[in-house]
Amino acid sequence: MIDIEINKSSGFCFGVINAIKHAEEELKTEDSLNCLGEIVHNSQEVERLANKGLKTINYKDLEGLRNTKVLFRAHGEPPEVYAFAHANNIKIVDATCPVVLRLQKRIRTKYEETRDVQAQIVIYGKIGHAEVNGLVGQTNGEAIVVQKLDEITKIDFSKPVILFSQTTMSKEGFAELIENISERMADGVDFEYFDTICRQVSNRIPDLDEFAREKDWIYFIAGKNSSNGKVLYQICKDANPNTTFISTADEIIEPLPDWVHHVGICGATSTPKWLMEEVAKKLKAINL
Repeated sequence: MIDIEINKSSGFCFGVINAIKHAEEELKTEDSLNCLGEIVHNSQEVERLANKGLKTINYKDLEGLRNTKVLFRAHGEPPEVYAFAHANNIKIVDATCPVVLRLQKRIRTKYEETRDVQAQIVIYGKIGHAEVNGLVGQTNGEAIVVQKLDEITKIDFSKPVILFSQTTMSKEGFAELIENISERMADGVDFEYFDTICRQVSNRIPDLDEFAREKDWIYFIAGKNSSNGKVLYQICKDANPNTTFISTADEIIEPLPDWVHHVGICGATSTPKWLMEEVAKKLKAINL
């Protein structure tokens, strides 16, 4: 008999919960609703909502829409997407995460305030990520995105630098970036930085680390395209080498080794609780 525990801090963050709530509220009175991009990076949850009438569209699809309604997911969108929607009588169901929305406004304000000194807005984040695209949009596309330390060569250290972070990046990576930029700045040139990492995500890391160490085996559940899932999975894997990444309960096909008595189940901010419970049910059935 094995003991199975679902990590209490795993599962949807507030931003995702809020976006799904917006979608489900709309679908109570509408047969269908367009969503610009996947509402969450989890195919099972996307499928569940699709069965309720939520249709995932891309930017090319959006260009052909008129006089309809579109949900903007938690990641946020750049100003030009809002402008297109308004110009074409598209009603926006705005489910942008409040944390992301505040960050967009901070970047926009800093950008506008510093045009006279040609300050560079630098964003620590994943190039091409939906949230990052929305942040860069606040600067008329001028912000410099740095994903890895060796990319700081994009920055002109003889001009002022203002650094922000995508909400889901690591605190350690951000601290390392601050240190390296500081060392390269020209004498007397201003360097400002703002820790804009969401604590709902970063605070999970020590909890997951401890949780993984306490178990004989860990199943980490996330969509394969979840950037947050990749980060949190690695935290578990480093803490417990017996960590398996899965996206569905169907991937579990063999019983666990006899020496395994304590199993932990955890997931990303895009992993629904119902999916973790489904994995727990499968584990109980296969490990009799």
